[in-house]
Amino acid sequence: MPSTIWSGAISFGLVTIPIKVISATEDRSIHFHQVHLEDMGRVRTRKVCEIDGEAVSQEEIGKGYELTKDQTILVTDEELDQMPLPTAKAIEIAAFVEADTIDPVRIGDSYYLAADGQVAAKPYTLLRRALERSDKAAIAKFAWHNRERLGLLRVRDNAIVLHAMRWPDEIRDPSELAPKEPELDEKEIEQAVQLADSMTIDDISGFRDAYRDALEELIEAKSEGREPAQPAEGEEQQPGQVLDLMAALDASVKRAKEARGESSEHATVHEMKPRKKAAAKKSAKKAPAKKTASRKTTAKKTAAKKSAGRKPRSA
Repeated sequence: MPSTIWSGAISFGLVTIPIKVISATEDRSIHFHQVHLEDMGRVRTRKVCEIDGEAVSQEEIGKGYELTKDQTILVTDEELDQMPLPTAKAIEIAAFVEADTIDPVRIGDSYYLAADGQVAAKPYTLLRRALERSDKAAIAKFAWHNRERLGLLRVRDNAIVLHAMRWPDEIRDPSELAPKEPELDEKEIEQAVQLADSMTIDDISGFRDAYRDALEELIEAKSEGREPAQPAEGEEQQPGQVLDLMAALDASVKRAKEARGESSEHATVHEMKPRKKAAAKKSAKKAPAKKTASRKTTAKKTAAKKSAGRKPRSA
């Protein structure tokens, strides 16, 4: 059972729901220690006071706010705990919104909210079912680690999940990062949409961290005294310059369809030179008219020859 990060309550109007907060994710990354290359001894980070140069323990460290370069204000944990903040002991629901109106950029870490004891079972289930039936998410405020935060409550597999959110002023404006709008052919956009359709899947649970797998293999090989596996020839992808966007889209659609086991015969939907294709169609339509005219001319010549070869009738 994962450890409890925080204990408190959800404040839902006049309803109070005792809960325990448990991280919804876990760190599966492989971590390294810093070591001395000469003797493999651990290299540790020491906290040193810049005035006397002495290392200090965690018990000797407090919080200070630098008011000016020469003046620092000490703030104790007791003072922070006594601040008149309603969200210090509760996750306070402030409003409800449509779930799909929340910008994913604002969503941070996720936490499961577990009912704390049997007394919390009924109000917990009540809130969960209200969220499910209304198809809405709750906007909440809470205070952890000496700061008030914004959160989003929604339901996942019969559990209420709290997503930490960033405040509106914490999101940078991306408008200055966007490139100047280039000229795009409508056919290029349609082909890009077709590529997205051909790469659409229903379940992403099959994705794996290939880097972590390779790193585990490297560590296992070195621990067993083996040579680590080397990448096969052609396995490394080199970045290249896209010279023909439409050709790249066509090739991408074909590869995506082949990967899904679909026929790639009709992967190329649009011709690269639509104007010449249109001209060819016009020529094809005019061709029968020329043949008809030539048939008429031939018929006239044949009739003239027959008339010339006949002998005049006597009176």
